[in-house]
Amino acid sequence: MSLKEQLMEDFKQSMKDKDEIAKNTINLARAAIKQYEVDKREELDDAGIQSILQKQVKMRTDALDDFEKAGRQDLIDAYKAEIEVLKRYLPEQLDMEGIMAIVSETAGELGITGGKENMGKLMGPVMAKIKGQADGNMVREAVTVFLS
Repeated sequence: MSLKEQLMEDFKQSMKDKDEIAKNTINLARAAIKQYEVDKREELDDAGIQSILQKQVKMRTDALDDFEKAGRQDLIDAYKAEIEVLKRYLPEQLDMEGIMAIVSETAGELGITGGKENMGKLMGPVMAKIKGQADGNMVREAVTVFLS
């Protein structure tokens, strides 16, 4: 079953279960996917859909900081619930240890041992290996730690 079909099935199930958070979150994700497909006039595969879902998660995660500053616990809780719903459709995310292992392995392949000037040389290949499995900020942090 494709990811698009899975989203549709889960949307129907959330309506049956009267799970408003899941229903609304999946509906917004499906709308974002549809909007992309209409704008670009192309059918997305599972990888493209995951990319859009990751953007949706990132958008909500970035908004959490603003809600914390504003003291809006209700919005924080709602967004965290939405993030959990969206993460069901994404590949398992790597922790910092896993990212560091990939950074070390990639640096070994490229012959890079340190130095901030190698940041760009290392970031590109690491991001290509990790694609979709970790946030770019965490990867940048891991590369910075490795190079220093």
